[in-house]
Amino acid sequence: YPRDFTPGCTLEARAFRDRWSRIEKTGAAVFGVSRDDVALHARFAKALRLPYRLLADEHVKACRAYKVWRRKSLYGRSFMGIERSTFVLDRRGVVRTVFRRVKVNGHVEEVLRALGAL
Repeated sequence: YPRDFTPGCTLEARAFRDRWSRIEKTGAAVFGVSRDDVALHARFAKALRLPYRLLADEHVKACRAYKVWRRKSLYGRSFMGIERSTFVLDRRGVVRTVFRRVKVNGHVEEVLRALGAL
């Protein structure tokens, strides 16, 4: 996800939190990954009471490996940033479903369907 405490990321984090009991029943492990540091993640997780872990990718290694580090533009300004994406992996760590350019509304339900299909 792009950044802690931004409107879209806050909505997404709350959506996963609010459906946590359904996610937990699938046996899935959930990790949120962004470039924010560990201290900011801790404040974000505490403020939102998140039941899952947030991982700090400060050196953009995971973002590059999963090809979510992309050129973006906003108000005519071009910059590098994280493309909001979700990866569903099976128990062996094989990527089974990829959601790119995620729209927050309804996304958790998409993920739950993907988990159910494993």
